[in-house]
Amino acid sequence: MALRPLSLFVQHDGRSSRRSITCTYRCGNACGHDVPNTSDGEYFRDVAARALSRRQILRSGATTAVVIGGGSLLVACSDDGGVASTGSTTASETAPAGTDFTVVQPNTEDALVVPAGYEQQVVIRWGDPIIAGAPQFDPLNQTAAAQQQQFGYNCDFAGFLPIDGEPDLLLMVTNHEYTTEPMMYPNYDPANPTEEQVRTSMAAHGLSVVEVRTSAGSGALEPVLGQRNRRITATTPMTLTGPAVGSAFVSTGADPAGTTVLGTLNNCSGGLTPWGTVLTAEENFNQYFGNAESVTDPVAAERLARYGIEGAASERLWERFEPRFDLAVEPNEANRFGYIVEFDPNDPAAVPVKHTAMGRFKHEAANIHVTDDGTVVAYSGDDERFDYIYKFVSTKKVQSGGDAAALAENIAILDEGTLYVARLTGNSPASEIDGSGTLPQDGAFDGSGTWIPLLRSGPGSAAESFVDGMNPQEIAVFTRLAADRVGATKMDRPEDTEVNPASGYLYVALTNNSNRGVDGNAGPDEANPRIENKNGHVLELVDDHAGTSFDWNLLLVCGDPEAADTYFGGFDKSAVSPISCPDNVAFDGHGNLWVSTDGNALGSNDGLFSVVVDGDRRGETKQFLTVPVGAETCGPVIVDNRVVVCVQHPGEDDDATFENTFSNWPDGGNSLPRPAVAAVWNPAGNIGV
Repeated sequence: MALRPLSLFVQHDGRSSRRSITCTYRCGNACGHDVPNTSDGEYFRDVAARALSRRQILRSGATTAVVIGGGSLLVACSDDGGVASTGSTTASETAPAGTDFTVVQPNTEDALVVPAGYEQQVVIRWGDPIIAGAPQFDPLNQTAAAQQQQFGYNCDFAGFLPIDGEPDLLLMVTNHEYTTEPMMYPNYDPANPTEEQVRTSMAAHGLSVVEVRTSAGSGALEPVLGQRNRRITATTPMTLTGPAVGSAFVSTGADPAGTTVLGTLNNCSGGLTPWGTVLTAEENFNQYFGNAESVTDPVAAERLARYGIEGAASERLWERFEPRFDLAVEPNEANRFGYIVEFDPNDPAAVPVKHTAMGRFKHEAANIHVTDDGTVVAYSGDDERFDYIYKFVSTKKVQSGGDAAALAENIAILDEGTLYVARLTGNSPASEIDGSGTLPQDGAFDGSGTWIPLLRSGPGSAAESFVDGMNPQEIAVFTRLAADRVGATKMDRPEDTEVNPASGYLYVALTNNSNRGVDGNAGPDEANPRIENKNGHVLELVDDHAGTSFDWNLLLVCGDPEAADTYFGGFDKSAVSPISCPDNVAFDGHGNLWVSTDGNALGSNDGLFSVVVDGDRRGETKQFLTVPVGAETCGPVIVDNRVVVCVQHPGEDDDATFENTFSNWPDGGNSLPRPAVAAVWNPAGNIGV
């Protein structure tokens, strides 16, 4: 394994280690542009503080975790391994179930580094055939026709579903967030891409559905060229549903009725539904559209700018070959992206649905919680500096049964209900939130909150607005502007949201915000307590899921444990792993939180961490793995006998090209780096027990 020097990690904009090339191709260089949210939102520190802190509630009545999935997860730490070896701790020396493994230390290796004694496997990589008859990957002669039958680029979300009657098979669904063309094509000219390169990139976006075979006594997974395998790309037909359907905002020359969209773009994370479908989130769709400067109507221009759509030509120049990406030709096409997309992975012919009732913004994910009475609650973060946290509460209840009629009813659940945005209120005096990250006198960043209704959607396109001056169609398509008007709390890049099945608490990853309190931007508040927040934090929220009130606290304030501005749930900071830029969150069967990172600002590779959320070791954070140099850790799935991660953009560096590689993972030698899905397991037992 080649050891890369730390000097390779030149911090983009002096903040995280994300490279400029990643910013360019992944998010349209969002951090290099003005903040889209220029609204004067109400800040919770200006609202009266609550008397009872969330921390007091946690200390006095911690929830007992229950085992989900019937198994336990890892093996005892070695004497020289584990976080405890880095310092003493006042808590019990027995690691909670699921977190007992030898800690992986920060590093810059061009490898997937896992705990001692664990095994790993590359399950599938970019270009591997997934459709019967697909050609083998040929990096020197890529075509759109081939890529439509091969595993896509830059995998992010991963989810696994059982297959009826096939106990040894699982259905793996994976997002493909974006493409990095200079690293994909030989002799790539960014100013003059060929049409074949553009159409190949379109085919490398979207999702892959792949059958995988499990192996008895192992966590290994073997891809199968099964009948359910499918590629969904930037050109796959999709149906719009909800209030926006047929409105003037989504009508185009090719689709004047405003009902059918070609493709899905920049699919970041996602979620699985209890009724067996997949939710995939459209995030940084703004970067794919060219010639925004040609839009002269001031209202339309303001709406584009609020979503970060600006300038002349796009980076990828798709508009040269697909006029729908040229806003001078089709000014409404951008309004047809930025939604939660749902589809049935068991049916290769199923038409994906874009749910406009759930709002349009840069969705990081959508994860489902079902209340005791069958109400469906979907949480989602808007991944932008100073944007918001949302939830959708269904009007209909989940239908039981696995027949086609029940599935059709359940897929429509996310078309009828109420969309809310969060306002968080701190319970400490404003004078105690000074931007340094110092805890207020009550010993925690915490408070209460309210879900503010924006839009209620009914059958068909029927809907009701809760925002003065905006009709339902405007709220569904320009959701950010509606949230601005009601004074939602501006957050530090809210990304993945996940409800802990053991406790019912919601956890939100807030990756970072180097603009907090800088250049006239919003200053610190109790939910975002640091100026120039380069390391991010994790929010814990105790929600009345179908209601409108909640309590919250910051479980983690990330960064170097030796720094004064970090916090680990009250756990001894000398006995935790450093963690920076939380992105995705997941849970194991014991109720432990797992956090993957993106853009580590501490000089080492990104990784995956276990975090104890309950008991006397609450806040204990341990690094389970690191991904190769230049890569991001995505889509973690943690089950009893296996951890799966998506390794996105390995070797992505500002000087990296097809000819000049900075990583050779996963194939080694002088090979081209290839984004891939990897599995990790413990041959001696389950994960972390």
